[in-house]
Amino acid sequence: MTRSVCRTHRIRRTARVAGAGAAALLALSACSSSSDTDSDSAGASSSSPKLSGQVTVFAAASLKESFTTLGETFEKQHPDTEVTFNFAGSDTLAASITGGAPADVFASASPKTMATVTDAGAAAGTPATFVRNQLEIATLPGNPDHVSSLEDLTGSGLKVVLCDKTVPCGAAAQKALDASGLELTPVSYEQDVKAALTKVELKEADAAVVYKTDVKAAGDKVTGVDFPESAKAVNDYPITLLKDAPNTDAARAFIELVKSAEGQRVLTGAGFRTP
Repeated sequence: MTRSVCRTHRIRRTARVAGAGAAALLALSACSSSSDTDSDSAGASSSSPKLSGQVTVFAAASLKESFTTLGETFEKQHPDTEVTFNFAGSDTLAASITGGAPADVFASASPKTMATVTDAGAAAGTPATFVRNQLEIATLPGNPDHVSSLEDLTGSGLKVVLCDKTVPCGAAAQKALDASGLELTPVSYEQDVKAALTKVELKEADAAVVYKTDVKAAGDKVTGVDFPESAKAVNDYPITLLKDAPNTDAARAFIELVKSAEGQRVLTGAGFRTP
């Protein structure tokens, strides 16, 4: 409609004054550009629907710091949304989802716990691996017990904490121990990696086998010790939209943020590795 009006305007002006042709052409060009711009804007708007409502994300405990940051970013990008998180051990979250807990997104610390959800038909589509994580030993600040290897944790007198074997960090720790032919009896098994780390932060344990990301997040509350066996027990982290997601559009957008260059910068900055 706008193009038609501009074309008619040009004809009238040309009929009145031949010398006005150049001006008419400029007017037509301006109108055409305006129409094209308006059309492009409308197209961009229609391809990016406005998101609103609550997005509920169930995520492995080790994702707490980075996902909290990404949640804040998402809410700034989409002011009418609110991102709420449930951070816990991946096995606990998977059991909640298959038990009917309402959620939009599930981010697990291992393919095995994700399989609990996909096998139950609770995932929409195929989960995608978005980061990887590696184990590290967390000791008391300054490493007063001079822990330098995984084998050192088997020594008598050290109070060591592990994640439960059903939790991804616990399964990875056991895999590393098995690969080294070592046996370790911890003073306790914890239900998620944050709980294991807290034991060291509170000086209730001398060391814990956790993720590099958790050691980094703890700052000077612990000292991290690398060990080569951790390379044999690296965990892939998959993420998926859930089949009964109450807010599908916003959930998809959050997953895209996690996988985007911006999301990957936040995650690698927290110590995660790219897939």
